[in-house]
Amino acid sequence: MLCCLIGAAQQYPDFKPQRFDEDYGFLAADTTTSGNWYKVVKYTPLSASGTTYMSFGGDIRYQYFYNHNEKWGDEPKDPDGYLFTRSLFHADAHFGQHFRAFIELQSSTADGKKNTSPVDLNPLDLHQAFAEYSGTLGNGSLAFRVGRQELLYGSQRLVSVRDGPNSRQSFDAAKAMVKSGSLKADFFYSNFVIAQKDIFDDAFSNKRRFWGSYFTFSNVPLIKNLDAYYFGFKRKDAVFYDGAGKEMRHSVGARSWGKNNGWRYDAEAIYQFGKLGPKDISAWTASINAGYQFSGLSFKPDVGLKAEVISGDRKEGDNRLETLNPLFPRGGYFGLASIIGPSNLFDIHPSIDLELSKTIQWGIDYDIFWRYSTHDGIYAPSVVMIYPAGTSGARNIGRQLESEIVFTPNKYLYFRFEITWFDAGDYLEASGAGKDILFVGVTSQLKF
Repeated sequence: MLCCLIGAAQQYPDFKPQRFDEDYGFLAADTTTSGNWYKVVKYTPLSASGTTYMSFGGDIRYQYFYNHNEKWGDEPKDPDGYLFTRSLFHADAHFGQHFRAFIELQSSTADGKKNTSPVDLNPLDLHQAFAEYSGTLGNGSLAFRVGRQELLYGSQRLVSVRDGPNSRQSFDAAKAMVKSGSLKADFFYSNFVIAQKDIFDDAFSNKRRFWGSYFTFSNVPLIKNLDAYYFGFKRKDAVFYDGAGKEMRHSVGARSWGKNNGWRYDAEAIYQFGKLGPKDISAWTASINAGYQFSGLSFKPDVGLKAEVISGDRKEGDNRLETLNPLFPRGGYFGLASIIGPSNLFDIHPSIDLELSKTIQWGIDYDIFWRYSTHDGIYAPSVVMIYPAGTSGARNIGRQLESEIVFTPNKYLYFRFEITWFDAGDYLEASGAGKDILFVGVTSQLKF
């Protein structure tokens, strides 16, 4: 099986972050069928013309994690670690040039982990199931998609598929997509799918509503690419350090990104406003991610620097909430260890990546974290509070050193070894046990 996959690697396109973006209709022109079982999996014609066809695929991932001093020593000790397994299988049916249906099942299991959430453990559920119509609009295209689906936008700061954790996230949504020249625009209204721990129990829920629009302009003079967006979010049971209740939050943002002669950059700014109960929301964040690859040197070192400021609440008990809500971010925001989330932070991340060979990369990332406001606590990636504000007036949260080796022998296989050390700072030492964290992760993954 593996030999056949490796042999086919040159003729099939790379896998997409969202598997429904893949299109294997081009295989209708390939008349080779003898012994090519993989082609049958990716393209099974259902009509004489070949425009009606089925395509199948999947993703199987195993991860072993060991976390010494989880939550800086405030969680029960785990002497031997735990194992995560995630399986995704999808079927994509195309009916002529305009109609399609996509369905994907997800199974996420957790063995050896004492305290699990539905993000860790979701044995079997319907992850995606939507119908889509696509057609032309002048010189461009227009598509409508209705049903359960993944949403992913920009750098995934606010809207992500959440690929790092064991269960990816999805939405019950209606979505319109427009492409015309250098413009791409999406408009959607959705309800977040709240994962549950049993089989096929991720039912429709209106507890977290999410809507918005996202515009991408390419080939913009000087800045290359520009994103502009608006997101609306409504939640019935929000909890922050300085307030709780019904949350109605609006986010407006802009992002500029591109590459040129070895340089790369990604800059983004977001402002949030709205209501949390009687309080007015006024939150913001700004970030820069820049780097340069020395392609003429041995190992092609890629040197990068990330920095971001993320607002937190500055005065307890007033009529304003200034804590940023990252909405639906990628779970492993600062690495697979997922120790801390993007709220009430100021952080700097220098990094270097080396290409040891065509298939092996080695990366080192050093993160320094401070609280933006000493009157707010720190939060997990899920926006659940880890420690409140009143435990200490210190800003220094700590430092995180992470190193990873990634081996990708081909596009079907992926292996990763990661080790993270988090040196607890003054705030953590005053808020809890304050012990340093050592995290080790091993990942193996097969896509087809």
